[in-house]
Amino acid sequence: MIEQDAKPFLYVVVCAAGVAADVGTLIAAAHRRGWEVGVIATPTAAADGFFDTAAVEESTGRPVRAGARRPGDPRPFPPPDAVIVAPATFNTLNKWAAGIADTLAVGTLCEAYGLGVPLAVLPCVADALAAHPAYQESVARLRAMGVRFGDPYTGEPGKGAGRREFGWERALDLLDG
Repeated sequence: MIEQDAKPFLYVVVCAAGVAADVGTLIAAAHRRGWEVGVIATPTAAADGFFDTAAVEESTGRPVRAGARRPGDPRPFPPPDAVIVAPATFNTLNKWAAGIADTLAVGTLCEAYGLGVPLAVLPCVADALAAHPAYQESVARLRAMGVRFGDPYTGEPGKGAGRREFGWERALDLLDG
């Protein structure tokens, strides 16, 4: 067994939000904490340049996945020991809670729940969308399923000049407790 195989494997599901450009921060933190990482992106996050897929592939040593593999193709990732969704968007959270597995990303989340692996979410949802009853119901359902949520992030400017920092490492903390 090579050392890489001895480490726990973390799936990071990346959704299409502006802060996704900094997903390397989470990957680096996960590596420092002893995780191997594989990234699964929503189709929009992968295709529309929300993050640098080449940089992510270089840092993880694995392809970024956004689509299903064909029958008979090898699995590029081992089974997950945990899954983080960051940034988690309104659309992805609502589809996951409803069990609508129409993308690899959401299908992976639905399956991960069934596998019983720890699931952590860093939501990135505007206040106007977070006020929608469907979103509130989705968050309640996911929490009831044992999904661990970090503080909501709207991307809106905070007090002072800039935006509040997105809590990438908080997702890892959620897995610990």
